[in-house]
Amino acid sequence: MPKEQIFVGLDVGSSAIRVVIGKQESEIGQPSIIGVGEAPSNGIRRGVIVDIDEAVSSISEALEKAERMTGLSIDHAVVSVGGAHISSQESHGVVAVARADGEVTENDVVRVVDASQAISIPSNREILHVIPKTFTVDGQKGIKDPVGMSGIRLEVDSHIIQGSIPFIKNLTKCIMQAGLEIDDLVLAPLAASQAVLSKKQKELGVVVIDLGGGTTGMVVFEEADLVMSNILPVGAMHITNDLAIGLRTSVDTAEKLKLQYAFAEAREVKKDVEIDLNKIDKQEDGTVSTKHVAEIVEARLEEIFSLVNKELKRVNKDGQLPAGAILVGGGAKLPGVVELAKKELRLPVVLGVPGSVNTVIDRVNDPSYATAIGLVMWANEYLLGSSHTVNKFAKKVLENDAVNRMRKWFKSFLP
Repeated sequence: MPKEQIFVGLDVGSSAIRVVIGKQESEIGQPSIIGVGEAPSNGIRRGVIVDIDEAVSSISEALEKAERMTGLSIDHAVVSVGGAHISSQESHGVVAVARADGEVTENDVVRVVDASQAISIPSNREILHVIPKTFTVDGQKGIKDPVGMSGIRLEVDSHIIQGSIPFIKNLTKCIMQAGLEIDDLVLAPLAASQAVLSKKQKELGVVVIDLGGGTTGMVVFEEADLVMSNILPVGAMHITNDLAIGLRTSVDTAEKLKLQYAFAEAREVKKDVEIDLNKIDKQEDGTVSTKHVAEIVEARLEEIFSLVNKELKRVNKDGQLPAGAILVGGGAKLPGVVELAKKELRLPVVLGVPGSVNTVIDRVNDPSYATAIGLVMWANEYLLGSSHTVNKFAKKVLENDAVNRMRKWFKSFLP
């Protein structure tokens, strides 16, 4: 490995594009964050591309800001994937151990993980991640790394995450038109979990909730296994839209109200405090009460957390995760959202702030940067060939995965 390795995380969100550049100076430890860039998301709605030219422009703007901060020229990145087109399912794979003496080798593990992804999916879907959870050797369950063990029959339980090919192609096209090669595509809340979760939290049981602009992503871990992943089609922008409708104001005014005056719990807000809309926007007149603003915000957040709870019930984890819920994303910064989440989810809840990275850039210590920093940490851990056995085998299986297929597809159009 070179003395200095550069990793780049590109978080393509519904409300903002964030680029984080990390530098790894040694083979141990996390990379240092040396540059960031942020730009508003144009041409992106609910995590998917709706206007390629605008999206390319936004990505280029964020990239340029990060390059200017570091003085580096960036030509590759690990990219986040979101959107309600993402789905997941559990799968099981079985193979016979190849060696005559019955010793399980890395090749056996790669074969069984490969077998677990041999599932029937629609022709317009693409597998993004095959994440092995636990292995079974001759009936002995719960094995994390079977290499070197003896047996005849090797099994694996895998978590498979897939997305829509048209949406992935559009995202890939935008990234490449912005001048970047894609090192890997990573589910956004899965990347965020890389930045904010400890090994102990994953063992105990935890859910990461990514409150984004157009969507809310979630991943659940228990006993260090990924139990569930999902993207819900509601986010913080829906709060803005609710305020615009409920208060009869413009969307821009509603966004300013949300950022300056919103509070997640209406009972904590005084009734007699009024907001003069003319001070926010000269074209608006009249007043609204902070209580009314809080009631609108609370109603939408309650809906989001009820949807999260519904997903947790589906895997029998509602109210049963000892390490609680970790909130990340821009929506997690709304005042009072932690207390409301505690009440709705019946779990301990904290804000997820990337705390294990070295940096002098204060603004990355923020829930909204969790995904971008997680992408850098993902690159450091998995793209360099880490000791994290489970995902190392998954990476070997997917050497010809979505990224490479999309890259070939895009290059077929080049002269």
